[in-house]
Amino acid sequence: MALVLMVLGFIWWWPVGLIILGFLIARGGFGCWRRPMFAGSGPMGGFDPHMDRWENKMSRMQEKMDRVRSKMAQFKGGGDFWGVASSGNRAFDDYRTETLRRLEDEQREFKDFLGRLRFAKDRAEFDQFMNERRNRPTGDGPQAPPQS
Repeated sequence: MALVLMVLGFIWWWPVGLIILGFLIARGGFGCWRRPMFAGSGPMGGFDPHMDRWENKMSRMQEKMDRVRSKMAQFKGGGDFWGVASSGNRAFDDYRTETLRRLEDEQREFKDFLGRLRFAKDRAEFDQFMNERRNRPTGDGPQAPPQS
């Protein structure tokens, strides 16, 4: 309804349309901004240009694989998602099964790698914070000697 009012406002007199558009943006009236992708936490709203990009891609790919698996599970007795359970060529069927297994293993390894990378980055940032905190001079009275 608000979108229709905005369009009519632009048709009637363009400043009215801009005012309605500003109101919709201010109150979060566009549903696409309510998605979890835009609802981050932290000082930058959950935006980490390096890690979140790959993490989002991996999660989207995982969701797609889960949807395909659920569709394949519907056809258990009469074949799989693509039709018949067997292509008629056992060598091809074995190759397909092995390739799918290998891709799933690579996906799992990559997710583990991202987790280790994220942990290493967090550890480095925490260690840097602790070193800066430990080496920060205090403004109250004489400085304490550095501890080794």
